[in-house]
Amino acid sequence: MGLFSGFFGGSGKEGGESGSKVPWLALSRLEQLDDIVEKSHSRPQVIFKHSTTCGISRMVLNMFNRNYGLSEGQMDFYFLDLHQFRDVSDGVATRFGIVHQSPQLLVVKNGTVVAHDSHGAITDLQLDTFV
Repeated sequence: MGLFSGFFGGSGKEGGESGSKVPWLALSRLEQLDDIVEKSHSRPQVIFKHSTTCGISRMVLNMFNRNYGLSEGQMDFYFLDLHQFRDVSDGVATRFGIVHQSPQLLVVKNGTVVAHDSHGAITDLQLDTFV
């Protein structure tokens, strides 16, 4: 479970920088997409689709972790290991009408994707503009 152990109680080094403040939630079930849509009506929801076998995806994830600067509770952040949960990754693409890419970040607000990007452009998204 290397990558997830860093996010969910492990050493903290495998999921990017040690001490990352991103409050990741595991996205592992299709049913969670309904919850994300519902919650998006009260605050923005973010989905980060990550490929555990891609060096670029790892680099972008590390940059995202290092540059995260939102206050607690402004958004919910979902982390999706797209290899382990391919059905969920496909469900995200279908549900939100977004072409699958990896790495990919989606911002869901009021039930729809209001911003998305992939690869290095993820770090250019100004998440605070969606709060």
